Amino acid sequence: MTSAAARPPTASYRLQLQPGFTLHDAERAVPYLAALGVSHLHLSPLLEAVPGSTHGYDTVDHTRISEQLGGESALRDLAAEARRHGLGLIADVVPNHMALPVPEQLNQPLWQVLRDGPDSPYAPWFDIDWAAQPGPSDAPGRGRLLLPLLGDRLGAVLDQLTVDGDVLRYHDHAFPLRPGTERLPLDELLARQWYRLAWWRLSSEELNYRRFFTVNELIAVRIEVPEVFEATHRTLLRLHAEGVLEGFRIDHPDGLADPRGYLRQLTAATGGAYTVVEKILTDEERLPADWPCAGTTGYDALRRIDGVLTDHAGAERLTTSYQRDVADRTSAAEAGLRARAELTAPDGELAAEVERLVRLAGRICGAEPALADHGAGELRQALRALLTDYPVYRPYVVPGEPAPAQAVAEFAAVFEALHEAGGEPGPTAELVRDLALGRLGRSREKDEFCARFGQTASAVAAKGVEDTAFYRWTALLGLNEVGGDPGRPGVRPAEFHRWCADLERQWPHSMTALSTHDTKRSADARARLAVLTELPEMWAAECAAWTAAAGPCPDRPSAWLLWQTLVAAWPLPAERLVGVVLKSAREAKVHTSWTAPDERYERRLTEYAKGVLGHPGLCPRIEGMVGLLAPFARSNSLSAALLHLTVPGVPDLYQGSEEPLTTLVDPDNRAPVDLSALAVRLTDSPAGRPGDLAREKLHLTTTALHLRRTHPFGPYRPLAATGPAAEHLVAFARGDGVLALATRLPYGLRRRGGWADATVALPPGRWTDELTERHFAGGESKVSDLLEHAPVALLTTGRRL
Repeated sequence: MTSAAARPPTASYRLQLQPGFTLHDAERAVPYLAALGVSHLHLSPLLEAVPGSTHGYDTVDHTRISEQLGGESALRDLAAEARRHGLGLIADVVPNHMALPVPEQLNQPLWQVLRDGPDSPYAPWFDIDWAAQPGPSDAPGRGRLLLPLLGDRLGAVLDQLTVDGDVLRYHDHAFPLRPGTERLPLDELLARQWYRLAWWRLSSEELNYRRFFTVNELIAVRIEVPEVFEATHRTLLRLHAEGVLEGFRIDHPDGLADPRGYLRQLTAATGGAYTVVEKILTDEERLPADWPCAGTTGYDALRRIDGVLTDHAGAERLTTSYQRDVADRTSAAEAGLRARAELTAPDGELAAEVERLVRLAGRICGAEPALADHGAGELRQALRALLTDYPVYRPYVVPGEPAPAQAVAEFAAVFEALHEAGGEPGPTAELVRDLALGRLGRSREKDEFCARFGQTASAVAAKGVEDTAFYRWTALLGLNEVGGDPGRPGVRPAEFHRWCADLERQWPHSMTALSTHDTKRSADARARLAVLTELPEMWAAECAAWTAAAGPCPDRPSAWLLWQTLVAAWPLPAERLVGVVLKSAREAKVHTSWTAPDERYERRLTEYAKGVLGHPGLCPRIEGMVGLLAPFARSNSLSAALLHLTVPGVPDLYQGSEEPLTTLVDPDNRAPVDLSALAVRLTDSPAGRPGDLAREKLHLTTTALHLRRTHPFGPYRPLAATGPAAEHLVAFARGDGVLALATRLPYGLRRRGGWADATVALPPGRWTDELTERHFAGGESKVSDLLEHAPVALLTTGRRL
């Protein structure tokens, strides 16, 4: 096979590969996905992962395609079948980390580092601070790797450690013994290893390897080392060169020392393959213009599409009720700052990462008299302040280059926020800022600090906001998505159109997404929740009534989360509801957590959730509320789908989302989907099925996808409606031949009596609604006619360029 061309997709379809849905299953699904209308299959990570992994982000072997998914032969069969149907493959790449698996020998590079220490040829692979731990008893200055995985303090579990030849065992764990130490007494044997077995609770304080956020089981890889890049990417690059893979999705680039440098390496190695990055853009942050990629994986699109279908004023009123009754006046921003500060506290989950920066800064200051006399306490305090208040995920500073203006402005915003909070940042904070911006010259330690500050900042942002505060501050769950800002609900149409125009101009082939394997609620679940912003007082009263009927919840934010979860995913069994509620409570880390579970609290919360589902008076009321929302949720679902499929960019569909999908946070959203059943329903005609949202959404999806494949969309141009109801329409043209019309705020539209005399000017020509096959003449047209049968329309004429 010849090298794959860098053709951008017209649309992609994300498949979650796992033992329950393998590459063989994906191959069988190809005819259906081709008939649906996508151009590419977007595959979750392909390389060998921990046995039984349902996501694949825990890589153990970069040299082979996962055997539990079918192996390389199955991937080649899938690629061949896809090619026969005109489809290509995009692979998810995990450059930031590998698994620290059980048993440990599954990760052979790490196994050799555990055996041979810093002298191992694989030692440069892993981001380990060897100096942070005293070395073996016979080489105390060499350092060793802390492995915090014991169930108790070492002394309490010594009798559970056994030596088996050249392997040390602890339950299912297996560790290599340093050559020559196999016959030593246990205490001396432990003291002579290149690793230190320790109680798991020491990880937050003493961990000396970088990890993925706070997941000890995922150890960071130093992909910036050329030989590490080559070794970890060799298999995927070979498959790209042979035409098996056409493009790549890059997982968590913010964890890399130099994201731009990595992308340049990948671009050079692939000749410019289609590549998108899982870069989370917050507020008005922009993707760095010098990154050689097609764009992001689409969370920025999710925020805008959801936002334009959200009632800003109603969401504000709902937030006021929530703050009054639940949150003790705390804002979403304050909740985020508090959670970030907790992470970097001396007992916080990221304290070890902060301490590594403190040690590094201390060495820098100790080497230069001009930088001397910044104590560890001052450095720690300054780092915590800057990491807590940093307004986006991280700065992108490359040592030896002037700091980007965006990074300089972000630090200025941090200092301004600290000043407004009543504190003077001081000279130590200025030192940390200047080190992070690369202003104080070059050295190995200074360059490392510059990179590591960015890596740590991204972990603080992700864990503090999306993985903590978003589970604590629950005013409107539909806003609590990756890259979202619950404190700024809603996007006005003019702002939405500006964003679309910017995307088309700057990143025309960036992915757009509504549901992913990481969304906390799928698009259709959020479509229901968006209706609540149009009736905030009714919803607040309903929450109060449900709470009165069910009795007091163990805590008030969990009650709001519970009621919204029921509305978003109704009907759902107790197992799904309890799983989501317990995970949310543990992530919030207020009353219980993953590391310090409160069994009594969790039992009360579980009983409460189950009691709601078994309440004979409450369930009919919940069902009634969902029924009341249904016609407006239908409008939001179809409008979101149409916008997703027609705005600039490459729509990435998540498996099963071509029909209504009301899934919740993982693992709920990662279960295999019955694509064979969808294939059968695709052959059904949508005609004669009024009110069947599943058929409507599937028909809309396949119609728009085929239109994208056969008639490339032209330039984006907003269309303005006139009349009192004009604000309820989002409309735009794609070139001269395609028009998209979508309803927003449908409950408010119903309350005002419908479209009435609202009109929109169709360009000259004879237009056909591809969804209903109705025809319209160009000129001023009544919106009520165009949207008589559905809340959306997709119009085409002969000029489709």
